[in-house]
Amino acid sequence: MLDAAQKNGYAYPAINITSIVTANAALKAFADAKSDGIIQVSTGGGQFASGLNVNDAAFGAIVLAEAVHRLAEKYDILVALHTDHCHPEKVDSFLRPLLDESRARKEKGLGPLFNSHMFDGSVVDLDENMKISAELLKECVELDIILEIEAGCVGGEEDGHDTSGLPAEKLYTTPDDMLQVYETLNPIGRFMFAATFGNVHGAYKPGSVKLKPTILRDGQKVVMDKYGAEAEMDLVFHGGSGTSAEDLQETLDYGVIKMNIDTDTQYAFTRPIVTHMCENIEGVLKIDGEVGNKKVYDPRGYLKKAEASVAARLVQACDELKSSGNTIYSA
Repeated sequence: MLDAAQKNGYAYPAINITSIVTANAALKAFADAKSDGIIQVSTGGGQFASGLNVNDAAFGAIVLAEAVHRLAEKYDILVALHTDHCHPEKVDSFLRPLLDESRARKEKGLGPLFNSHMFDGSVVDLDENMKISAELLKECVELDIILEIEAGCVGGEEDGHDTSGLPAEKLYTTPDDMLQVYETLNPIGRFMFAATFGNVHGAYKPGSVKLKPTILRDGQKVVMDKYGAEAEMDLVFHGGSGTSAEDLQETLDYGVIKMNIDTDTQYAFTRPIVTHMCENIEGVLKIDGEVGNKKVYDPRGYLKKAEASVAARLVQACDELKSSGNTIYSA
């Protein structure tokens, strides 16, 4: 999938899921767009999926991944499973249990549970980041798993990790940073790189976020000038929600093959539910001793609307990233 995207100049939407409903929305979208895609689980998403009593991020991620493996059998597109930001303090409680699960599957002759994982070492200095990343990548390579890493910080707040107070220069990866990442990790194995160029998690009004996609171009050039065209890295665009189609498509020219989308799909999920509640308020609530209307407070009714809305927003992302119609499922 990564080779096809890099060769043909498109990227995959990577949507964070938290439930069977959002997983089905993602699968529907990719099938409708005839696009391969990436379904990912964050630590918060896994924690939510495990339920209030269990409250275990790794366990919830395993449950969602196993469900997607089964559901994907019904579709004629390819789906890669990925985990989102895992900071150093959560490696032992989140990432390593998932690697152990993949190791157990491999021992049974199956593929890994997840195709890729993200280690986010942007909270430590780059040397420490690369030390931990190299150790994790060695383990991932043994399990046929790709590691995504980050150098520089994505701004904003996601899953309780808040970088909104960082100085602006921290939001931009330098060419030297990109060269150090390549020289450290490329000898070990395949990796994806979330280089930062002013991108921010969350939703912002137009003009609030100052993206500099040319940072990706300049960093790739430094690496490729030294090591050749084959050294072009697989880059990841975090914080893609709310980005203009023009900015998205510019990043494709610089090697972006994956774009994370979460905030926009959260809104797409919630909006039709709110509309449903407002339009059916006397039916969803038992007002003044009445019995309400079971047909409108049955969660299946409004969750189907949420699934369809998320799928529609994700199809838009496939179109903007030029992955629509490019599945390699039968190639």
